[in-house]
Amino acid sequence: MTQSRNPRLPAFEASQATPEQKAVLDEILSGPRGNLNGPFLGWIYSPELAQHAQRLGAFCRYRTGLPLRLSELAILVTAARWQAQAEWYIHYPIALEAGVPVALAEQIRTGAAPQFDDPDDALIYAFATELYDAKRVSDATYAQTMERFGREVTVNLVGLLGYYALVAMTLNVFDMRAEGQQEQGKGALPFRE
Repeated sequence: MTQSRNPRLPAFEASQATPEQKAVLDEILSGPRGNLNGPFLGWIYSPELAQHAQRLGAFCRYRTGLPLRLSELAILVTAARWQAQAEWYIHYPIALEAGVPVALAEQIRTGAAPQFDDPDDALIYAFATELYDAKRVSDATYAQTMERFGREVTVNLVGLLGYYALVAMTLNVFDMRAEGQQEQGKGALPFRE
């Protein structure tokens, strides 16, 4: 379960949850995630936001039309760009299990120029980094993405990147750590050595 390391958020006590908070927690725990690891214990202080965001997150994680490897690659790019420790910690093992090469993940983590064996990986990386860096996607990258994945999946990719940026912002603002994540000093991020 994700926890805040500082007093920005009080420890959440499920025994004192409102009916709205309980409904959100129950839906998360009974859904495909099955746990509260991530931004959920930050969002729970705004149950309506939590409900909408967790439903969007379930869609973005499981139903975008992208293979899991590519979704997880996009999430790693997001975690690295936002230097979101908890997001990286949660998704790194999922990405590796889904087939993202360890060397590629390490290059993304440190900000090195990635070397791609798979053209789909290169395309997802290009789309995400252009969007984060330029706040736009070039015509060439957009056309390649549309040709490879189609309109619906391209729209879903934008949604996935936006959702995980929201997750990263939440984790960073409230200094949240994932269950099992080692404590690190403020600013001691596992990115760009």
